[in-house]
Order: sequence, then structure tokens, then C-alpha cells
Amino acid sequence: MSQALQELLVVLDLVDLVVYNLRGRSRASAVPRVFGGQVAAQALVAAGRTVPADRPAHSLHAYFLRTGDPGAPIVYTVDRIRDGRSFTTRRVVAVQHGKPIFHLSASFQTYEEGLDHQAPMPPSPDPDALPTSEERLRGYPHLAPEIVHRYLGARAAVDLRYVDDPPYGRFGEPRDPHSQVWFRTNGKLDSDDPLLHVVLATYVSDMTLLDSVLLAHGRGGWAVGDVVGASLDHAMWFHRPFRADEWLLYDQQSPSAHGGRGLGQARIYTRAGRLAVSVVQEGVVRVPRDRDA
Repeated sequence: MSQALQELLVVLDLVDLVVYNLRGRSRASAVPRVFGGQVAAQALVAAGRTVPADRPAHSLHAYFLRTGDPGAPIVYTVDRIRDGRSFTTRRVVAVQHGKPIFHLSASFQTYEEGLDHQAPMPPSPDPDALPTSEERLRGYPHLAPEIVHRYLGARAAVDLRYVDDPPYGRFGEPRDPHSQVWFRTNGKLDSDDPLLHVVLATYVSDMTLLDSVLLAHGRGGWAVGDVVGASLDHAMWFHRPFRADEWLLYDQQSPSAHGGRGLGQARIYTRAGRLAVSVVQEGVVRVPRDRDA
């Protein structure tokens, strides 16, 4: 297990304060604010701590309300909304400096037998044959060294491999609003706890989902400064068990951008082709105004 992954697991292991109150800290981000995937993952940890182990998470719905301060702790307050015979529902509010910065609702369910079908896994090259993040980033001479350093540091806990050039690697002309990324944790995990693997997938899910919005307009994104933006809301459905330390295909696309917002939709498949997770996110995506205009 890499040192970066060990540090991430520590960040995700919240400190219990009082009943249904937990505290978390932040790690380095590619942008000068708390990484949204971290807040979502920590909130899911907080909710999961109050749920029986035999009820895995099956969905979450979240809103990013304010920019998080990476230098201050985050307090997560859990509301026990419902404990039913099959489903458990929790609401979590993340607070910094006395104000809510994030809101999450999560649902957990006991295992049941039932109908089973899935969308087929799309074609994708073998992840082991793809360049690593470091190989890709260091191959783009137009990226400033500090940007490369920041991206590599923020993603060091994850082995993340793009199938094609990411938006910041090749931009200027619109491309198909479709992006594929293979990912797994940068090292094997000692735990078989389903919540940990779901939490880690939640963390990674916020890293690249809006890439397809940028591709549709030939924009390079935050790394090159031709857009500004942030996540607005995020939803995930966990369909089938998976391990975050084994290769997962993140197949992403954007059906729409309008009104300063862009929508990303995605499916996460195991290497064996099982549909594990569905994800939808909307974010602010704005073109910076010309200051001389």
C-alpha cells in the first residue's frame, strides 16, 4: 500500500466527537479548496458509522453548498431519518466556520434476491496497457510544472489512467463528449468492508466526471484556466459489490450544458464487466470573462 493511500485512509477515518457528530480533516487538492470527493466520502463514512454492518449503502444524493476551507476541520452531523425493516436512511450536514458547506442523504439496504439485468460494458482497452497519470501529465509540455505537481500529489492515492487525452492534455477543438478512465487504489486494501470500497469509489467519482462537458467544447479545464467551476450536486447508486483496489472502468458522458452548468453521467464497471455504480453530477462550468472587455 502506498504512503499516499495510507494517508487518504487516515483522512477518511473520522474522529467521533459526541453521538452522531464526527470531525474530519482535509488533504491536498488539485485546486485551492477542499476536494468535493473528499467531503462526499467523509459524509458517507459518517452516515455509515450509524448503520448496521449488514446494510450496505445503495445510494447517495448530495449538494455542495459552499467552498470548503482546507485549513479548517469539518464537522459532520448525522440525522437518523429512518430505520426500517429493509432500508435505513441518514442525512448528513458538513459544517465549517459555523456554516453548512455540504449536505448528503444516503440510503442503506439489507441484501435481497430479486430481478437482475444490466447495461453491457462498453469496449475499452486493457488498463495495464495505458499510460499512468504521471506519464500522461509529464508528457504535456504546455502544463506548468506546479500544475503537474499539484495534480500528481492530489491523485497519488489512486492509480488513474485515461483511455484518451484528458481535456487539459488536448484542447482547442470540440471532441465527442465521452471519456473513459480506469482507476483503482494505489495499493491493496486490507479490509473487505463494503463501506470502505464504496467510500473510496465516491472519493474518486468527483475527479473526472465533468471532463466530458469540457471535451464537448474543446476546453482544457481548470489546469489551463479556460474555464472556472465547481461541483453543484452529486448522486450515486451502488448496484453490485466491487473492490476499489481492483480495476474499475469509469465510463462518462455529458448530455447537456446550459446556463453556466454542465451535466455528467457515468457508469462504473468491474474489469469482469459487472455494472457496479451509476453516477450523475452537475457542476458550474463558466468561461472566464475578458477582463479588458
